[in-house]
Amino acid sequence: MDTDTFVAQGADDPLSAAVADRDKDRLKMVEAAISGGNVRLAFQPVFAIDRSERPAFFEGLIRILDATGRVIPARDFIGAVEASDLGRRIDCLALEMGLAALREVPNLRLSVNLSARSIGYAPWLRTLEEGLQGAPDTAARLILEITESSAILMPDVVKAFMTDLQDQGIAFALDDFGAGYSSFRYLRDLYFDILKIDGRFVNGVHASPDDQALVKALIGIGRHFDMVTVAEGVESPRDAEYLAQIGIDCLQGYHLGVPTLTPDWNMRRPDMAGPAQRAG
Repeated sequence: MDTDTFVAQGADDPLSAAVADRDKDRLKMVEAAISGGNVRLAFQPVFAIDRSERPAFFEGLIRILDATGRVIPARDFIGAVEASDLGRRIDCLALEMGLAALREVPNLRLSVNLSARSIGYAPWLRTLEEGLQGAPDTAARLILEITESSAILMPDVVKAFMTDLQDQGIAFALDDFGAGYSSFRYLRDLYFDILKIDGRFVNGVHASPDDQALVKALIGIGRHFDMVTVAEGVESPRDAEYLAQIGIDCLQGYHLGVPTLTPDWNMRRPDMAGPAQRAG
């Protein structure tokens, strides 16, 4: 069978139709959750290796709830909503809830996820402007996380956006770094403050020479560009110990603290010898 015939058949086959129907159902479910106010922000701590035992900052992670109150896993809908208006609305809600947390907790530093597609989105910009009004220190405690794959979609736009907000005191983190190697060439122009190494290279790194080589290289890149390095997806004490030995700046993952809707802002770093207790 030639390629054209295969593509033509694939466009109308039952599997493609089923995938399209599934995505439509997910969009409807997310739309209903947002319209009903069933959206929350869960908070996961990020700990510095050689500083205070209290978190360096927390990451705010969006949680969409279904009609029964159960969390809909982000992996089940994020791909379907990323390029749609729903994705922009989710970014607005995450920022709004994150700014509210920063107002309520004076010493909190918090990162909030943002798609590059939301840059220039008027409601998001309005949410940021209104959230910073009358709170001059809030900008200095806000970190915006942009995924590597999102940042390289429009590097020139991202660069101008980052420069403007960094001038206001807001920091930027490059999320999931290493997942797409084509972004390496943009690091000279996109001045991120924090580099978050993708958890796929971190989980099990203590026993994987290949991942060890990659993580060491990524830490070296972060140091070269004067960025704080964070290892995502740390789920075991052996991984945490290895990462500390090779010079990572910060750790994030289930071993140190799980995302929770009811965070202890003054929590201390758990014993590195045992896993953190899972929370809701």
